[in-house]
Amino acid sequence: MQFKQFESSGGPLADQITIPETKTSQVKFTKQSSSLPFGQHVPLSSISGPTYVTGQLLVQQIAYALSDKIFSYSPETFDLDVAVKDWAKAEEKNIHGYSTAVLPLQTRSGAGAFALGYIFSKDFDLSKRHVPQTLLAPSLSLRHLRAALDQLSLLYGVASPFVAHVAAADYASDAGLVAEYGTALQLSEELGLGLVSSASAYEAQHISLFATLMASVLPTIHIYDGVRTSRETLRVIDVLSQVGVADIFKKVSKTVENLNKRLDSAGKVLELLQAFNDELGTDYEPFEYIGHASPDTVYVVFGSVEAQLSKQVISKLAADGFKVGAIVVRVYRPFIEEAFIKALPLSVQNIAVLGQVADESAVSDASVQSVLYSDVFTAVSFAGKWASPPAVTDVKYPTSHAFTPSSFVAIIAHAADKTAVSSIALPQLESVHQYIFWDADNSVSLFAPTVVGRLLSVDSTSNVYLSESHDNLVQGGVVRTDVRTSKKTIDAPYAVEEADVVLVGEEKLLKEVAVAKSVKDNGKLLLKLPSFKDEDVEKRIPAPIRKDVQARNIALFILDSSLSPTFESDLNSARLLVELAFLKIAKPDFKHETLEKLASLEANPLTLGEYIDALDKCLKQFEVPPSWADAVDDAPRSLPRALKTNSFVPFEKQEIEQDLELTSWESAAKSLVFKEAYATDITLRPDLAVKTFKIHVKENRRLTPVTYDRNIFHIEFDLGNSGLTYKIGEALGIHADNDAGLVNEFIESYGLNADHLVQVPSRDDASVLETRTVYQSLIQNIDIFGKPLKRFYESIAEFATDELEKKKLVSLGTPEGAEEFKRRAEVDTITFADVLEEFKSARPSFPDLVRLVGPLKRREYSIASAQAVTPNAVALMIVVVDWVDSKGRTRYGQATRYLSRLPVGATVTASVKPSVMKLPTRDDAPLIMAGLGTGLAPFRAFIQYRAMQKAQGKDIGAILLYLGSRHQREEYLYGEEWEAYLDAGVITLLGAAFSRDQPQKIYIQDRMRQTMSDVVKAYIEQEGSFYLCGPTWPVPDVTDVLKEAIATQAKTSGKKVDANKEIDRLKEDGRYVLEVY
Repeated sequence: MQFKQFESSGGPLADQITIPETKTSQVKFTKQSSSLPFGQHVPLSSISGPTYVTGQLLVQQIAYALSDKIFSYSPETFDLDVAVKDWAKAEEKNIHGYSTAVLPLQTRSGAGAFALGYIFSKDFDLSKRHVPQTLLAPSLSLRHLRAALDQLSLLYGVASPFVAHVAAADYASDAGLVAEYGTALQLSEELGLGLVSSASAYEAQHISLFATLMASVLPTIHIYDGVRTSRETLRVIDVLSQVGVADIFKKVSKTVENLNKRLDSAGKVLELLQAFNDELGTDYEPFEYIGHASPDTVYVVFGSVEAQLSKQVISKLAADGFKVGAIVVRVYRPFIEEAFIKALPLSVQNIAVLGQVADESAVSDASVQSVLYSDVFTAVSFAGKWASPPAVTDVKYPTSHAFTPSSFVAIIAHAADKTAVSSIALPQLESVHQYIFWDADNSVSLFAPTVVGRLLSVDSTSNVYLSESHDNLVQGGVVRTDVRTSKKTIDAPYAVEEADVVLVGEEKLLKEVAVAKSVKDNGKLLLKLPSFKDEDVEKRIPAPIRKDVQARNIALFILDSSLSPTFESDLNSARLLVELAFLKIAKPDFKHETLEKLASLEANPLTLGEYIDALDKCLKQFEVPPSWADAVDDAPRSLPRALKTNSFVPFEKQEIEQDLELTSWESAAKSLVFKEAYATDITLRPDLAVKTFKIHVKENRRLTPVTYDRNIFHIEFDLGNSGLTYKIGEALGIHADNDAGLVNEFIESYGLNADHLVQVPSRDDASVLETRTVYQSLIQNIDIFGKPLKRFYESIAEFATDELEKKKLVSLGTPEGAEEFKRRAEVDTITFADVLEEFKSARPSFPDLVRLVGPLKRREYSIASAQAVTPNAVALMIVVVDWVDSKGRTRYGQATRYLSRLPVGATVTASVKPSVMKLPTRDDAPLIMAGLGTGLAPFRAFIQYRAMQKAQGKDIGAILLYLGSRHQREEYLYGEEWEAYLDAGVITLLGAAFSRDQPQKIYIQDRMRQTMSDVVKAYIEQEGSFYLCGPTWPVPDVTDVLKEAIATQAKTSGKKVDANKEIDRLKEDGRYVLEVY
């Protein structure tokens, strides 16, 4: 790899990143928060002049510098207060000479009362009455703060100046995190609050400062995009230091003191804004016009991204001759109508208000108006500027809409038919290099784009932009990072749409995201594909990507780290490989000395030269064949080009275990009496994910003879007033108890007190704890008679006091002990209790044992009844699982034995689980059903329902029932019912296969072949549905019969059909359904 020399006038990388003292010392690059520049902590004193910041950092700088106290309602992962908390901890001084107090508070009903109480406290230090009090919060908190803000507004004449810096961020179920402005707009109007907006990080500091000054006139909200623009890392040239902030604040505050008392709030805000501009040399206006000098159409916008895009898009369209303009609303409240009308050109004929509403239904609902539209319409209607007022339209968009230049142009084109523009090339992006990094959020190269971005920022002649977004619902967590570089200032608060280079660090994302669509024509695509072989390329790279790469002449690069073992074994080396590969493709002329610093940062033992040599082996450009132009996707689906951001942090894949306690009844009594002190929750389990019901045994009868070695029984439950409902084909979850006799034996053997109380995970949701006695927990919560995994042996080895036992337990968890472990699990069928009895020196405490063993799981059984036929009952058909272990002991399945011994009237806890077993939507669609043993259960429900439909006079399709068991005399399960249904004409064909009633074995597939013409007619010709329920072993044979039926019908009709593909199609259509175990 040859890097050309690139002269940089920037400072050394060591000034930016901590370098380890030696290359062998381990260093781990960490990110404190995405709301900080490059994720790193920034000292308050270092915020000054040209520097890399985020909008959120600058908001916090102003809040900390000017406030007496900061009341923070930041959700844990939003990090709206991460910097101010660091500064407070370091006891940094504000401009008033003392450390600002930061008070993190919870967002809940009544939120804000604490802040209100402090401001109006009798003990409040009156010498601080002029010092602003500040609130940091996302817009989702405002609804909970309404009551406090209402009271504050009413009593503001005797209050300290109060400013709320609100990040527009809320959660929408269909779109994840969204920049939501509607609540703030509505609240400011109804409560008489001031409301100002900043459009980007470049003005976040100024507008935060102005909002704080404006708070001297009326309580003020400063709102800004909390999802994207406030979290973008970028370079701002003219950042005010704390000294500069203090100077501006003190000088403009004198203007506040001298404001004309006769002016209303609007007049005072205008004078204050003018004084602010005079001091800073800026030209901020309440309403700022951009665009053509004589526009026909003017768009009114509010919001950070909306403001920036309107400036860029409208300016470009106007320059191209389109008679359009835009007004950016900066000061929304008070809404200064005179200033708004003054900003509108006289030529305007149409005013389109881009108004945000809650969701898509509000967009389509003509009765819903955006808040902004109402103000604009009123102002225009009563203005005397035009002989005929311009038409005002409400162009609504939902909070979930993520604006990009192309989507903004689409809205413009939709609002004004004359503006027929499908795409646009913005001048702001002409000299910008754009890159996209895709990766899983647990990847070793997760921080590679941040490290690269920070490396590129060393060059003081360049500007670097970095923005990341997380989607924790795709592939367990995906992160996309956009990086831009330019010699000019970068102002692009939207996703990259045409990247010079796209890097994909996780192969599985190729099937989840349209990664190639964001590469510009003639751009570059870098895929990290370990163990890559040329012959496997079409298997590993999906057809849409291959076709796009060929069609748009995209250069394809493959990074295969397996070609260098160092990169596979060392995490730092693995990340460095990705970083160097990207730089080789994107910045081949990057300075060698800077790369040396990068290698040092990763704390690798090898030299940069050795890594560059290794990279030549691992990175290669793939020659794209012309045949890729004809690549066909076998399963086409529309993939997204961008993420739906639903988090600011990676998905936390390791759950923190809750501490379990073993206590007495006295402790429980204290928790009940003093609920608040002990944070006791006594609700009736609304926290459980599974809804359970109490039902009662109505009938429990054995279906097989007592002398037969298999106990198959029918059990029916009375639903009573439990509220349990179920659909045909669903399964009933039984929450079975452990055997009481075995539990008492274990309690005595382990030396436990059965009446002691313990916190145990719920059997339905392990994250939920419930308090039970030891006896209750072993009966109903802990799977103590279940099968232990290897990790259980490894875990209890730590508690063993006998060295021989410890050694054996450890060995059972190693590859050397695999054979013995397999024997213990499959032949000896060892339980947790057996292991603890065998290794008596391994005695974890009971809370530790609860954690190691895990909760009892419910067992699910196919329902053998149709609720439409038996509305107050549910039936099951079950076989008792029993066997004799290697020690001659008869063992039983926990749930089946529990159910078989239940008397009539016994109470059972049950739940319902959906199933793939569903009747066809057409009543006359034939059913072909094959059930082995208790696998007949769901088909009993199917036939019951079809019989009811026939009795109602409906046409039902043919029913072919194939059943299999060992002997007719002992196992003709529900035989009398099948015969009756056959005589009644409900069942069309009954194919019973009793495998051991004759010398040769006969199975259900044999009965199906014997009636092939019936199968062809019902399944192929009449488009019926096939169902198989029971053990897995007959699946291949039964599937072969269906393929034969397909081939038979194809031959008859003279068609050429691929039976395998036809089976796949039938599966997708829901006409080939398996429920096997």
